[in-house]
Amino acid sequence: MSDREYDNTNRGVLFKNEDKQSERHADYRGNINIDGKEFWLDAWIKKSKAGKNFMSLSVKPKMAREHRGATDNPPPRYSNDRDPF
Repeated sequence: MSDREYDNTNRGVLFKNEDKQSERHADYRGNINIDGKEFWLDAWIKKSKAGKNFMSLSVKPKMAREHRGATDNPPPRYSNDRDPF
């Protein structure tokens, strides 16, 4: 472990969604930091009309539930205490 703290600015991570219960649920879930702000990151594996695989992404602010009036924030999807790569 190095003496300097890990900087995750403009970095993110996705993990396979082991809890997927329907086709509408994301195939991968994780977090991303953009310009110092934290976001949830979801990804779906899809196939184009030409037959090529691609990922469709969704990004939402981590405080999204709070902004919609919920009383609490969603639980963390992974621990960001270390470099995931």
